Amino acid sequence: MVSRDPRWVLKDRPSFGLIIGLVVTGLCALASFSFDVLDGDPVRFFIALILAIAPVPLLLAAVLGLDRMEPEPRSNLIFAFAWGAGVAVLVAGVVNSLGLLYIRDAAGLDPADARGIAATFGAPIVEETMKGLVLLGLLRFRGQELDGPTDGIIYASMVGLGFAMSENVSYYVAAQDGDLGAQGLAVTLVLRGILSPFAHPLFTSMIGIAVAVAAGLRGPGRVLVVVAGWIGAMLLHGLWNGFATYGGFPGLVVAYVVLMAVLFVLIGVVVRDRRRIVALIQRYLPAYRPTGLIEPADVAMLASLPARRQARQWARTHGGRDGVRAMSDYQLAATELGLLHERASRGAIAERTFYAEQYALLECLRMARARMPVPGGLQ
Repeated sequence: MVSRDPRWVLKDRPSFGLIIGLVVTGLCALASFSFDVLDGDPVRFFIALILAIAPVPLLLAAVLGLDRMEPEPRSNLIFAFAWGAGVAVLVAGVVNSLGLLYIRDAAGLDPADARGIAATFGAPIVEETMKGLVLLGLLRFRGQELDGPTDGIIYASMVGLGFAMSENVSYYVAAQDGDLGAQGLAVTLVLRGILSPFAHPLFTSMIGIAVAVAAGLRGPGRVLVVVAGWIGAMLLHGLWNGFATYGGFPGLVVAYVVLMAVLFVLIGVVVRDRRRIVALIQRYLPAYRPTGLIEPADVAMLASLPARRQARQWARTHGGRDGVRAMSDYQLAATELGLLHERASRGAIAERTFYAEQYALLECLRMARARMPVPGGLQ
C-alpha cells in the first residue's frame, strides 16, 4: 500500500518554487518589454508584440512534436520558456547594451562597427550563458529528467524560443523606428520570424545535448562535456552573427546552410535517441508480464508512435476523455519504467530510489489499466 498518490513519480506537479520562479521571470519580461515601450510608442510596441507572438504556437508545436515518446513535465517546459523570455533576455539585453557602449567608446569606433563586433563576439557569449543557466539548473536539481539528448534538445529549444520571442519584439520595434518604416519591418519579420525562427533553439541545443550527456556521467567528465557544449553554442551563434553582419547576402546564405545542417543533425540525434528508448522498452518491459500489467501486445504498442496514437484513439472512442487519459498515463508510466531501468544499469540512481520509483510506476500502470474502457486493458 502506498502512502501517497503514486503519480508523484511522473513529476508533473507544480511546486512552490516553480510559482516563485514564474513570478520572477514574468517580472523580468515586463521589465524587458518596458524598455521596448520606451524605445517606441505603445502602438508600435503592440504591433511588434503581436508579430513576435504570432508564430510561437506553431513553433512550440513543432518542438513538442519531438517529445511524444516520453513527454517532459509541463512545469519544467513552461519554466524553461519563461526563463528565456524573461530573465535571459533582460539580463542579456542590459549586458549587451553596456558592452556595446564600452566597445564604441574604448575603441573609438562608429556605432555600426561597434554593433558588428558586439554582435559577433560579445552577444553569443552573453546570450548563450544566460540561456544555458537554466539548463545547468535543470542538471543540478532535476537531473533525473534528462534521460537522453532529446530531452536536452527539448529544454534548450523551449528556452531558445522564449528568448527569440522577446528579442524579436525589440527588433520589430527598432525596425518600425528606422528610415524604411513598414518595409524595414517586413524585411526584419521575414528574416527573423520566417527564415530563422529556430536559430536560438539550435544554438542552445548544443548546451542542451551536453547537459543531457553529463546527466549520465560521473566525475570531472561532466564538467568537460558541459563546457564543450557551451563553447559549441557560442561558436555557432557567433558564426551566424558574423556571417549575417559581415558577409552580405552570400554570407547570409552560408549562415542558413550551416543552420540547416545543424537542424538535420539534431533531427538525426532525436531519431536515434527514439530508437534507443524503443530498445529499452523491448528489453526491460517483457519481464513484467507475470504482473499482468504488461502483455506482449502492450510492448509492441509502446514501441511504435503510430501504434501509441492508435491506442489513444481507441481509448477515446470507447472511454472518452477519461479513457484517453488512462491510456496516456499507461504509456508514460511504461516508458518511464524502461528509462528507470537504464538509469539503474548505469548506476545513476541508488538501489532504494530504484525500488521506490519502480513500485510507484507499477502502481501507475495498475491504476491506468483499471481505468481503461475495456476491463483488462488492450484487447
